[in-house]
Amino acid sequence: MGGFFGTIKKEKCVADLFYGVDYNSHMGTKRAGMVTQNNGTFTRAIHNIENSYFRSKFEDDLPSFSGNSGIGVISDTDAQPIIINSHLGKFAIVTVAKINNIPELEKDLLAKGNHFCEHSNSITNQSELVSMLIIEGKNFTEGIENVYRRIKGSCSMLLLTENGIIAARDKYGRTPILLGKGENGFAVSSETCSFPNLGYETHYNLGPGEIVHITADGFTQMRKPGKKMQICSFLWVYYGYPVCEYEGKNVDQMRFDCGLEMGKNDDIEADFVSGIPDSGIGMSLGYAVGKKIPYQRGIVKYTPTWPRSFTPPNQQMRELVAKMKLIPNKSLLKDKKVVFCDDSIVRGTQLRDNVNDLYRYGAKEVHMRISCPPLIYPCKFLNFTASKSELELITRRTIQKLEGNHSQNLSSYATTNSPQYCRMVNSICKELNITTLKFNPLETLVKSIGLPKECICTHCFDGSSYE
Repeated sequence: MGGFFGTIKKEKCVADLFYGVDYNSHMGTKRAGMVTQNNGTFTRAIHNIENSYFRSKFEDDLPSFSGNSGIGVISDTDAQPIIINSHLGKFAIVTVAKINNIPELEKDLLAKGNHFCEHSNSITNQSELVSMLIIEGKNFTEGIENVYRRIKGSCSMLLLTENGIIAARDKYGRTPILLGKGENGFAVSSETCSFPNLGYETHYNLGPGEIVHITADGFTQMRKPGKKMQICSFLWVYYGYPVCEYEGKNVDQMRFDCGLEMGKNDDIEADFVSGIPDSGIGMSLGYAVGKKIPYQRGIVKYTPTWPRSFTPPNQQMRELVAKMKLIPNKSLLKDKKVVFCDDSIVRGTQLRDNVNDLYRYGAKEVHMRISCPPLIYPCKFLNFTASKSELELITRRTIQKLEGNHSQNLSSYATTNSPQYCRMVNSICKELNITTLKFNPLETLVKSIGLPKECICTHCFDGSSYE
């Protein structure tokens, strides 16, 4: 995944850029970068943030930045921004992208005489590749449309030019871009949580495939939005910060509504409900209202140091992170029947260890309630699970066990309350040693988001998507 931020003002922008990018830190854990432009001079810094925070890495760089416009990114993929000098002029680019046909595009571009400078672990930098596709156009609009046509996957981007910022949202709007208006200029970001404390108000939501040019005085449309949208539903389920809004729909309200609906219809008996931090908290608060039982913090996240559990590259490290970052509250758990709400089950690594700890600390019963349906199809568009194999998904391993083929009858396993679905959920429940396990159906997820089903990407749940 990833998130970006840009700003262009009638005064120095560096402080806003620094804090605005930092407010996207929940969107990625690997690389971060910033670039400013001042009278044609571009100043850039890129750092690894896998073992530290954005602010601590970039504070010492701040005196080197100057100018009234800049962009920055938090990335789980490439070192960014990339700075390009071309027939379109000099520009810097950041992307939030997952490009599935890089080898094909790379081969074609090399055959045309292009070259690539930025590589990580022998993998072509996606942002550099996108920049090469852009400069094939006669102008920026034509170049970005070339990106939309050529890539398979998704790509949203910000370009910092000598006369403004260009924002271009993914062809199907799988990731968001929002404009914020301030007293002395504009900001543009993946996340609306970056606006309030910097004095910006959400002003405009770019549509799918829309391109706009932003200056300190306003913005102009370079390409109209397309008619088809499939924004990622997992933004609300997991990635989005609670105060953020996408398409006018608040993240925490969606999570609350998911919990409320499940709580109303749940027939188990429990002493209290607790959220698995952080993204399970909103759901658990809704569940408490729907079920009419207390909300208590039966498990607490140690926030100062531990990142997300599924981002480390190997299973051993994932298991360590999963175990270390959450601390059960023994005094509340002892001899209690507890409902725990969580956003999703991807590999099952974190949940398995958490459940064992909950019993060890005295919980009498552990009931798991998940805000979204089972994840059956790996993400092709944002790669939020970072899975290298379909069998990393606990659902696929379970289907393999039940069918002898992890790709057998997937549509049946994705259908809530079908015989196959019930067998899969019961098997996962036993494997993870949970008293009971329930997932919200897709219909509840869509209703809680509040957008038409055809406008939301639900590929990971039911395999449907625009290509």
